[in-house]
Amino acid sequence: MTTTVRVAAAQMAPVFLDRDATVEKTCRAMVEAGRNGAQLVAFPETFVPGYPYWALVLDPLSTRHWSRRLFEQSVEIPSPATEALCGAAREAGVYAVVGLDEREGGTLYNTQLFIGPGGETMGRRRKLVPTSQERMVWGRGDGRDLTTFDTPHGKLGALICYEHSNALYRYALIAQGEEIHVANWPGGLPWINGIIDAAIRHYAFEAQAFVVNSTAVLTEEIIAALGSGGSAGRLKPGGGYSAIVAPTGRFLAGPVEDQETILYADCDFGLIADMKMIVDSAGHYARPDVVRLVVNRAAHRPLETTED
Repeated sequence: MTTTVRVAAAQMAPVFLDRDATVEKTCRAMVEAGRNGAQLVAFPETFVPGYPYWALVLDPLSTRHWSRRLFEQSVEIPSPATEALCGAAREAGVYAVVGLDEREGGTLYNTQLFIGPGGETMGRRRKLVPTSQERMVWGRGDGRDLTTFDTPHGKLGALICYEHSNALYRYALIAQGEEIHVANWPGGLPWINGIIDAAIRHYAFEAQAFVVNSTAVLTEEIIAALGSGGSAGRLKPGGGYSAIVAPTGRFLAGPVEDQETILYADCDFGLIADMKMIVDSAGHYARPDVVRLVVNRAAHRPLETTED
């Protein structure tokens, strides 16, 4: 494992509900981050092809058009879209965590795609429980979605948005020795910036890990596309809150609001050792004889077949 890792958080706006154009934009950002020395780059929640803001601001009975368009523009794994993302990661030589609206069968999922610097798909994780109005859009993940990935730059894990409110989800990753944590959020919702701030800084302290936090930016074009629901004052342009946080809870980069940018920070793993000597949440500071967590990693399948 290297002792210093350069990470990047991409704060960008998608080309709303245009999968191919947003994939192209994501690929360009990966290459730019690689040229600037990043070894890992994180992208916002459901960046490809965008977050379903209509579920938040429109009458549910009037959203069929939006839901159908999202279904058509969502990403299957594997597909030409994921091949393009993997190719860009290979060209850039970076690890990438990309937020997707994923489609499998007739269900959409809020998914994080993990890509290696060789252009390989390392894995995916799905949001375990869509939050509030999101339940009208996405299905649920399962126990396979609480795992970490080994890299030469440390153990990598991730959660999505309000998953950071669940102490058990957090500890499931922390107890696996997570060292770099990716957090992603939709952006454009400035009233949750205080929650993001508290969540990512506390996660860094609780895990004794680096947090790479990426949120999107909401544009005038997206608001206009939503018609009366977007223009009724419920949504305002901007609203990002991307940052990179040290295990001490200190910001290494950001937070940045409103504009598109790529943040960079050099993560000195000596800071992890410093914090672990004080509080090792899954080591000397744990008490499994008193409280412990059990994770069911089994896939949830609607059909099982048996044969004689």
